[in-house]
Amino acid sequence: MIEFWNQRYGAPEYAYGTEPNLFFKQQLRQLPAGRLFLPGEGEGRNAVYAARNGWSVHALDLSQEGRKKALSLATARGVSITYTVTDLTTYDPQRASYDAAALIFVHLPPAHRQSVHSRIIDALKPGGVFILEAFAKEQIERSTGGPRAAEMLYAMEDLLDDMAGMEIELQSSLVTDIVEGPYHNGPADVHRIVARKPGNP
Repeated sequence: MIEFWNQRYGAPEYAYGTEPNLFFKQQLRQLPAGRLFLPGEGEGRNAVYAARNGWSVHALDLSQEGRKKALSLATARGVSITYTVTDLTTYDPQRASYDAAALIFVHLPPAHRQSVHSRIIDALKPGGVFILEAFAKEQIERSTGGPRAAEMLYAMEDLLDDMAGMEIELQSSLVTDIVEGPYHNGPADVHRIVARKPGNP
């Protein structure tokens, strides 16, 4: 898996573009800037957008090539981000330390999905917000992005189970056009969730 992502991110072009994911952008601008956790951040498009809007960003990915591209983009845009290269399935973030976290098209094997989501929730402060956009099971019929293995695509009920105990502020399943570099392009079946951790900030 590391080799796959290093090869993809090692190309000169940005695999998913340099502009932020639109759903992430829409949701983040509704929140006051604070500390943001971005696991599976790849080439840094969302991290750099957040940093340009006042957030202190901790990005995470297993690809060293992704980190290089992210830091290059941050430099070009005049911001700085923290970027850790590590395996998301084993990384244990500091508890109650982030005001928001986002997973944007981060697809995990069934054996790891729930535990990773649980650790991200644990990393949020009370009142912290979890933003998620991911490909739905139906995306397997399309060639516009996402894993080619059905078990790596998500069902909304599983995602909501992972968010048990969170306050669900938005949940949506829809077909939308995505234009995010050469690998995300065209109509796509996606799930979107915004969930808040109970408690006062």
